[in-house]
Amino acid sequence: MDKLDVVDHQILDLLQQDAKLNIKTIAERLNLTKTPIYERIKRLEKEGFISKYVAIVDRQKIVSSIIVFLTGSLKVNKFEQTQEFYDAVMEVPEILECYLLGGDRDFLLKVIAQDLDSYHQFYSEKIASIPHVGEIRSSFVLKEVKNSTAIPNMTL
Repeated sequence: MDKLDVVDHQILDLLQQDAKLNIKTIAERLNLTKTPIYERIKRLEKEGFISKYVAIVDRQKIVSSIIVFLTGSLKVNKFEQTQEFYDAVMEVPEILECYLLGGDRDFLLKVIAQDLDSYHQFYSEKIASIPHVGEIRSSFVLKEVKNSTAIPNMTL
């Protein structure tokens, strides 16, 4: 259930574009005073609509790297085995994202590696050691067309 009104959505949109915006600037853009904006942001944080503030780093300026998506199946018979997979994935810093899927594949991993040789070593050492992993398919990103962290306002 959506607990957010139009102003809450506008605040979230602005903060997703630039989390460093100060209260005064947000208030000016929304034609409101600072106090209600401050109170709304605090409420959005308290209620978990804003979970954290982060800096989005341009990975291409930091390190030469490749992105690989891995889809795979799990060999599990009980919930505890699935949790072992999740726990192992959480310990691998090269795995940037992990999703449980419905359909013909059980999971999707987004992985970063320095190059193909590094990916091969990573795959052999780390992916192979994750418990309960069955067949895996790798897809290599050739060009990043869109990469966004902003959640669009879908209440319109």
